[in-house]
Amino acid sequence: MFDGLILLNKSSGVTSFEALGPIKKALGSGKVGHTGSLDKFADGLLAILTGKALKLASCFTGCNKHYDALVRFGNETDTLDPEGRVIAEAPIPEKSVLEAALERFRGDIMQTPPVFSAIHVNGKRAHKLARNGVSVEMKPRPVTIHELELTDYSPPFARLGVRCSAGTYVRSLARDIALAAGSRAHLAGLTRTALGTFPLADALSLPPSVKPETVIDALRPIDRSVFAALSILVVDVDEKTALAMRRGIPIAEIAPDEKSGRHVAAFCGDSFIALFRGLSDETAGNRRRYAFVF
Repeated sequence: MFDGLILLNKSSGVTSFEALGPIKKALGSGKVGHTGSLDKFADGLLAILTGKALKLASCFTGCNKHYDALVRFGNETDTLDPEGRVIAEAPIPEKSVLEAALERFRGDIMQTPPVFSAIHVNGKRAHKLARNGVSVEMKPRPVTIHELELTDYSPPFARLGVRCSAGTYVRSLARDIALAAGSRAHLAGLTRTALGTFPLADALSLPPSVKPETVIDALRPIDRSVFAALSILVVDVDEKTALAMRRGIPIAEIAPDEKSGRHVAAFCGDSFIALFRGLSDETAGNRRRYAFVF
């Protein structure tokens, strides 16, 4: 079985799920999954985990993302992307007005997700409810916009560089920036350029007919570099402690002074042994709980 990570350059026009097809076929396994999906119209970096590495999915979905966003000002669509129908129109903002509006969206903000999203509302996907004509109320939630820069403005199009926390919807960001600038907008294009510190430049682009060996060669082991890219602390343990971890025995001395709430990955030599949950105020005796044993 193949246990590892593939960085994929997803093409626009295919869903994140559809992008898994060639990889499943090449590896001969259904134990393949993506972390943090990209909309069908979007392209760029998609992290694919295989085999036992699927247990690391939450580590990837929880890290920061980088995007190159193309925003079309002047009209807003119901889906906030190029595939929706226009529901509102407004004048295109001057560059100075747009730049002033951007300042309001840097740092910690409250953001209302799009109605057409995969978020669960009363046990059902919001986008399915919306497509069935059900009125859906999306609740604002906190996100962090670490970087937000106007890299080009050729009205009605603006190109934005965005580095944001997990849970951020760039479609919502485009909508809210436009409203703050007295306009309306939707995303005309979106490219994920980095995930954690994994760059798009390192991703595999799949041709229409991909050879299995091409996919296998692109498969990365779960090594220290993976956790470094995700800003997850790595600690070294000896063989005796590694054996205890493999048996699921509680370990008290795993990074007891690391209070940030970050996960901790334990290695014995070059072998990844286990992932431990971050400490919290409720953690008894500074003893970390296992997230899973690899």
